[in-house]
Amino acid sequence: MLARILAAVLCGLLFGMGLVVSDMINPARVLAFLDIAGNWDPLLAFVMGGALLPSSIAYWIRKRQAAPAFDDRFHVPANGRPDVALVGGAVLFGLGWGLVGLCPGPAIAALTTGRWQVGLFVAAMLAGMIFHRLTFGRPSPATQ
Repeated sequence: MLARILAAVLCGLLFGMGLVVSDMINPARVLAFLDIAGNWDPLLAFVMGGALLPSSIAYWIRKRQAAPAFDDRFHVPANGRPDVALVGGAVLFGLGWGLVGLCPGPAIAALTTGRWQVGLFVAAMLAGMIFHRLTFGRPSPATQ
């Protein structure tokens, strides 16, 4: 159990450091990427492209292992087809990302900047998560 928690913390720290180094915690950088008709900044495309290599390696490893190192099974959705919840969530995510230039991971890493706007975003995000949990409950293990 301790190894599993330590692995999760280390992965989170590595992800957070990557966000800081690539400046993805800067909402202006993300909004500049989305501004294709104005002062477009392609850096986010390179960050996303750079994420493909470790992600591809992880999927390659997953196909060759029965279970991950620190869990009893891989948690991969069984339904490979988009449904209403997935599309609705993607639209909501995209709207929020496009409006403020933050998404959950970078927002948490951006808390280190001390900007009140980031704190407000994270508070609203947590309130939304709590509201969703209270309204729809926790998904059953069979649907995760």
